[in-house]
Amino acid sequence: MEQVISCGAAVERLWDFLDHELDDDNHRAIEAHLAFCRRCCGELEFAKHLRRLLMTTGGGDLPAGARARLGRFIEEVTGTAGGGGSA
Repeated sequence: MEQVISCGAAVERLWDFLDHELDDDNHRAIEAHLAFCRRCCGELEFAKHLRRLLMTTGGGDLPAGARARLGRFIEEVTGTAGGGGSA
């Protein structure tokens, strides 16, 4: 039986999913979540785009606006507040 996972759990494992670093059960759980969650599908596409961008720019620092948007999204999905990251 497939375990239903939350958006927060899916996003926390998204990069490991992209890197093929999850065991079979966790990989299937992410795939099952992505099959019905349009929001997380969008985040997957964003992550793929961000990865391509970082690969083509030599891995330099993210622009401040992109870093802020990414931080807000992570806080929203994981339920944390006041990330307090430095710029």
